[in-house]
Parts: sequence; structure tokens; C-alpha cells
Amino acid sequence: MKILKALSELPGAPGREERVRDYIKELVAPHVDEMHTDALGNLICLKRGSAKKPRKVMVACHMDEIAFYVRSVDEKGFIRVHHVGGFDTRNLFARRVRIQPRKGEDIFGNLNPSGRPIHVATPEERNKIPTTNEFFIDTGLEPEEVKKRVRAGDPVTLVQDFVEFGDLVSGKCMDNRAACWVGIDTLKRLKKNHDDVYVVFTVQEEIGVRGAITSSYAIDPDIGIAIDVTLAVDTPGVSEDEQITKLGKGVAIKVMDAYSISDNELVETFIEIAEKSKIPHQMELLPMGGTDAGALQRARGGSKAITLSIPTRYIHTVTETLHKKDLKATSDLLVKYLETKP
Repeated sequence: MKILKALSELPGAPGREERVRDYIKELVAPHVDEMHTDALGNLICLKRGSAKKPRKVMVACHMDEIAFYVRSVDEKGFIRVHHVGGFDTRNLFARRVRIQPRKGEDIFGNLNPSGRPIHVATPEERNKIPTTNEFFIDTGLEPEEVKKRVRAGDPVTLVQDFVEFGDLVSGKCMDNRAACWVGIDTLKRLKKNHDDVYVVFTVQEEIGVRGAITSSYAIDPDIGIAIDVTLAVDTPGVSEDEQITKLGKGVAIKVMDAYSISDNELVETFIEIAEKSKIPHQMELLPMGGTDAGALQRARGGSKAITLSIPTRYIHTVTETLHKKDLKATSDLLVKYLETKP
């Protein structure tokens, strides 16, 4: 879990994924035949297949996380932010954040909503859910220092330690650094692929699968596989039929979400391989949200596409939590598929 810990704790706001990309490049370079970064920032890694006429299989794992950009600095040195991605602001109270200024070391601070604390707030104020525009960052620096070092457009990410407890791991941006871990693990383990395998660590998924759009257009894959997390709402207060997936029950083979309907032939193939190889798996139908598969299946003239999902609790919080067995099952199923002769 050392690699997943490092991935989780790195900052990677949409459009500013360079630290994550640089870390992944070092890890996968010895295991690929070709590697390059495109104009948008996608890291495209190619492992050539043994077939005389190989198909092109693209695996997409997005690197970005929901984050903020600095909007302004006021006269007292407090920083206002603009959100980049889908936050539930109920989860943003009293958070530590990291600012990446254009020069010098990172700046850390506290994120809180404006207004009175609970001790002196009115009942209406206590029950109000703030918007992201109401949040501010307190860096502890003098106003002149903040204005000197911080400017509008600097990325801001949440800070959280990665931890292991029981069979679970938890940290920020398991969505989607867990998939990046699967991509890295796959490239390390893959030895007998017949097809040309493009593992693409994509950018800006959280704001409209943008990296997957451009990279899949360039690669023009025959088959597209998105690796992402999905909701595991197997927690108190949620009925059985609303839980989507469950932790510890294996990789989720997605049937559909709001962005894509998986190719039925691929769904059946992955089920068959999972059953034959005794890889724990479950089916997923997600009523809202989507993955890079939505871009993969629309590339140029279209491609067969599917998503393999890692069940995750508390998505889009800093305590996103998954089961180690599900993570392994996702990698196992992907490698098994890529090494199965078509």
C-alpha cells in the first residue's frame, strides 16, 4: 500500500496533475514500450502486443481530484476559492488545505465557512448549509505575505493522511488514485498481452472527462476500459436496494451509469473470466455520475467500452474508503482480460 499512500497524499487538482503524473512516470517507465505526455497532460503508456494484427485496447485511469482554485485574497489575507468538481459542502467544515503557489513552497491553511461559530449562531445559522463561495482559507500569514505569494488561479487541494485499518484503506482522492494504482500494477504485471495496450492516466475527469476525450480520439481504440471507483453505500441508513455495491465483495463490473451503457459483449466476457478465474466480482448499475468510459465509447467512430469499478465508501470526502481485496480483484480481472487471447 506504499504506492497507494503516496498517490493519495499527492495534490492533483484538475488541470494541475503534474505531481501525480511525474510520480507515475517514474514507476511505470521500466514496464512500457512507449510513453509520452500529450498537450492536455494525459500520460499515455503503450505496451505492445504479440499479435500480428493487434487490436488497440485503451485503459483509462484519471489522475485528478476534486479541488479548488484561488479566487481572491482580501485585505485581511483571507483567501476565497472557486470549486473544481462536485463537493458536498457539509463535508468541508474545518479542513486542512494545501495551496500550490507559483513560486516557493506549498502553503498550508485551514478551510472554514464564513459566519459565527455554533456557540453564538442563531438556530437558522446553525442549520444553514453554506455554498463553496462562502468558504475561506486562513493561512496564518500576514496579509502582505499572502498577497505576495498567492494569486488568483493557484490550485488548492484538501489534506488528509492515508491510513490502513482492518482490511480497509482510507484517504483523500481514492477517486481516482485507486484506479491509478490499478493502472500501475497492471503495467508491472502484464507479460502476455496479445493486443496493444494503452494505459492512459487521464486529466480533468472530474470536470467533464476532458482528458479521456482527447486521448481516446488520438488513440482511436477498438476497446475502451475505464477504471474508476463507484459508490458503496453499504452503511447505516441506506436500504439494500440503494447500496449500488458492497465493500469486500469484489470488483464491480458496470452495466450502466448516467454517462455510458457498457458494451454487453464486454460485460459477458468479464463475467466469464471472473467466474472462471474465481475473481470476486459484483454487478453495478449507477443511477447518477459517470466515468471516462463515456468518452471512450464516443471516440471517433465509437468503440466498445466498459468500466471496472472499485467499490468505495464516502466518495468525494477526505475519508474515501475501500477494501484491499476489491482493489486486488480489479487489477486481477484487468490483467486476466488483457492476457486472454481474443
